[in-house]
Amino acid sequence: MQENSQVSSALERRLDIAVAIADLDKDVDARLKRMGKTVKLPGFRPGKVPFNMVKQQYGAQARHEALADAVDKAFGEAVTAQKLRVAGYPRIEAKQTDSATHVEFSAVFEVYPEITLGDVAATEVERLAFEVGAAEVDKTLDILRKQRVTFEKADRAAAKGDRVVIDFLGKKDGVAFQGGQAADYPFVLGEGMMLADFETNVEGLKAGEAKTFDMTFPEDYFAKDLAGQAVQFEITVKEVQGAKLPEVDGEFAKLMGIADGDVEKMRAEIQTNLGREVKKRIQARTKDQVMEALLKANPIDVPNALIEGEVERLMQAAKADMEARGFKGKDLPVKPEWFADQAKRRVTLGLVLAELVKVENLYAKPEQIKVMVEEAAQSYENPDEVVKWYYAQPQRLAEVEAVVVEDNVVSWVLERAKVTDKAADFDELMGRRA
Repeated sequence: MQENSQVSSALERRLDIAVAIADLDKDVDARLKRMGKTVKLPGFRPGKVPFNMVKQQYGAQARHEALADAVDKAFGEAVTAQKLRVAGYPRIEAKQTDSATHVEFSAVFEVYPEITLGDVAATEVERLAFEVGAAEVDKTLDILRKQRVTFEKADRAAAKGDRVVIDFLGKKDGVAFQGGQAADYPFVLGEGMMLADFETNVEGLKAGEAKTFDMTFPEDYFAKDLAGQAVQFEITVKEVQGAKLPEVDGEFAKLMGIADGDVEKMRAEIQTNLGREVKKRIQARTKDQVMEALLKANPIDVPNALIEGEVERLMQAAKADMEARGFKGKDLPVKPEWFADQAKRRVTLGLVLAELVKVENLYAKPEQIKVMVEEAAQSYENPDEVVKWYYAQPQRLAEVEAVVVEDNVVSWVLERAKVTDKAADFDELMGRRA
């Protein structure tokens, strides 16, 4: 075996391998002799087949296996000797030579990058802070009440927030168009279920009133044959229903899971849950900023083999998610290029984090894992059972451990970066429209 390492790109290597034909022939003979002990051919007892017949029947298979093993062994010895960290699998290429003593190959492969961690001292991170109070509890209660709204018949003109039941007929150039007709159709004004121009013409009408009006569909309307087109609608309001929100009382508290109907206890529980959720979202925002900062401080080359592997994992995850939503496998238009940027980011970040954790000893400690498990368990009815559930399965603990490691990285960066504290906007933080 001979090797010659050559660099053709930042991370790609080419290794020339030579396998002695004499050694290869010995291995082939040894394999055929072992096979001859058990091989079965018509007219012969097992183990009694002549060697020449075994060789004729299985010689090509034995040589293929022997050659593959010899190349694998030679490649392994070469990369070990040169202390190369191989990423992915090598591409083996046969070489055309005049050698009568050796079979020669080239192994083309990628190696992991050598990472020298960048300085994060100049990194700027905005750290959000927020304290949940009575106002946020009130906002959340309003949302909970709206989720349980009921509607009562109202003898008045329709207004935003009301549910109306209507008949409508849409015409284009005097001809009814597909999808433009319905009877006893209910919707709530102001929730955006119908186009704004349509809802504006419904507002102000009472039950039993009819109206005909012109309107133009938006240029970006999903139905291309109607986008930007002028149409006419005929509508009849069948019923107007006013919204009725539940009172914040004992019955409502029981509905929220407070057995004794104590309203203050319900508010306290909402505040605790909100505080937990706010903390989680702030931590996620901070973590995103820290990870982005680490990427900028550590520009590295990434092996294509690792990116391709991550693309494949992302594609499989996307397909599984879509199948869970009811799509069939053959109907899933999933393309590798959709995931290329995300895959490269994830692989790059993974390599940088692994190096940082190793160099700075940011591994998760058992007590840190325990604290995180217990904290996660507090949101369940039986926290002790949840803790046992985590510790009963190593894979579950491994997921917690990964989060703890990321938190350790975040803390390490925040101690060294330029951190600016800023009060968070509650509605924006929670993804709500003000």
